[in-house]
Amino acid sequence: MSMKETDDIRRADLNSGNASSSLRFPGRTGYLTQKKNIVLVSHGRPPWYGPDGERMHDAFVIGVAGGSASGKTHVARQIVKALGSIPAIAILSQDSFYKRHTEEELALAHASLFDFDHPDAIDMPMFATCLADLKACRQSNIPVYSFSEHQRLDETQYLYGPTVIIAEGIMALHDPHLRKLYDLKIFVQCDSDLMLARRIERDVKERGRHVSGILEQYLRYVKPAYDNFVQPTAAFADIIVPGTNNDVAIELISTHVRRQLQERSNAFRRKLAVPRLYSPGLSPLPGDEELRLEILPSTSQVQGILTILRSTDTVRQDLIFFFDRMATLLVENAMQFLPYRPHTITTPVGVQTIGQKLDTKYICGVCIQRSGGVLERGFKRVLNNVPMGSLLIQSYSKDAEPLLLQVKLPVHLRKRDTVEDTWVFLLDAQIGTGAAAFMALRVLLDHGVKQDHIIFITYLVARGGGIAVLRRAFPDVHIICAAVDNEMREGWLEGERGEGDPEGNGRRVWLMDPGMGQDANYEIYAHQQFNAGDRYYL
Repeated sequence: MSMKETDDIRRADLNSGNASSSLRFPGRTGYLTQKKNIVLVSHGRPPWYGPDGERMHDAFVIGVAGGSASGKTHVARQIVKALGSIPAIAILSQDSFYKRHTEEELALAHASLFDFDHPDAIDMPMFATCLADLKACRQSNIPVYSFSEHQRLDETQYLYGPTVIIAEGIMALHDPHLRKLYDLKIFVQCDSDLMLARRIERDVKERGRHVSGILEQYLRYVKPAYDNFVQPTAAFADIIVPGTNNDVAIELISTHVRRQLQERSNAFRRKLAVPRLYSPGLSPLPGDEELRLEILPSTSQVQGILTILRSTDTVRQDLIFFFDRMATLLVENAMQFLPYRPHTITTPVGVQTIGQKLDTKYICGVCIQRSGGVLERGFKRVLNNVPMGSLLIQSYSKDAEPLLLQVKLPVHLRKRDTVEDTWVFLLDAQIGTGAAAFMALRVLLDHGVKQDHIIFITYLVARGGGIAVLRRAFPDVHIICAAVDNEMREGWLEGERGEGDPEGNGRRVWLMDPGMGQDANYEIYAHQQFNAGDRYYL
């Protein structure tokens, strides 16, 4: 996937479809949908955590309030459009949080006799809880509300990872618990006649209602609610935005948001790539005991497979075959970290024997794309019937920082009531700088996975790379590998223009260099570029 492709806006409509995966669309226009809940992803989400593995900052939350049909959703979408390439933006509508109605309330609603504009009609605690989870970089499951049925549906939609969250609704500034979550509060001011005209047009076209019912509901509920509950909340707003001709206000808001995000930016990949220059107490080449790695026993079979995989003479077909064999050995060895309990069975000859049985409710695999895909076939040979997910993480060409482009996790990890009992096999081909591993582990922890329930399976680990910092940050994660190489050096991938490479010869990456000895000068190799014929591991 090229960086041009990853810069394309991708979206998932929370009210129709699976929000665990984003749909990619070419270009940066045409992102508007009929629904109010929208997730837009541009070039990916940069790190939101520090070298200690802890979250350094929250998502930026904007509250947009105003009367019915005042233009709140339009203002929210215009803010998104003005922000441009800001990664991972979500528009969260308060309409999704209407309470579940009884049969009596449903009858009143279909007769236009139920007050949907009163604060009591909205489940404010649930709205605040979902918003607080998203602000704290945790996953949330958003309720789905049907306007045609006037009822909250049983299904929910999974959402995770927005950098900017825009919460819009008539009561967005009414509840004090919600107001505490906002970094910026906006009130959309609009003329009452214009709001009524917009409401009639919207309800007739989108919700199939009659004008008479719309007017009756407006006079009985909407207008009094606006005067009593909505308009007074303008006093809590940081900015008052007109419902029309608001381009200047939108530009001011987007400039402020970009500045806030710039202040929260966090770049530390070089601290991982050259850890001993930034982390006091770390030796250049820590020993296996310090890294706490589970390395495959150095049997003749393992050494033979490693020799074939490292050889420049090995043909592609043999590389695939022997890498699958190595992946199978890694997964089989990693099974020791799962919990087991004694289990009594009766053999075919009638003898009772005490054996072992897996003692866990849920097991799943998560592949760090794209390099982790090479381990997937070997994983499925050992654990064939477990669900698989993926995390698409790619280095940004300008600064080599990791970008989270897509999250597709199994259902066990998306639900709070199952995630704590789930064991996760995380797959990646190597741990070099550890940047992708850092981000993947942080995503799993954000979802509530326990550290000691994560089993990281990888082929190669760079001893002098980010593994030492990774182990400091996540000491309870199990990491198993086939081999440990002492150092890395810096190279370029063809086809991407990066900083320090104005001619566009390639993208800067940190690569494994198994030929370097322990006494090699790390500073020299760390900044050396590869020749076209060099062989390296990715």
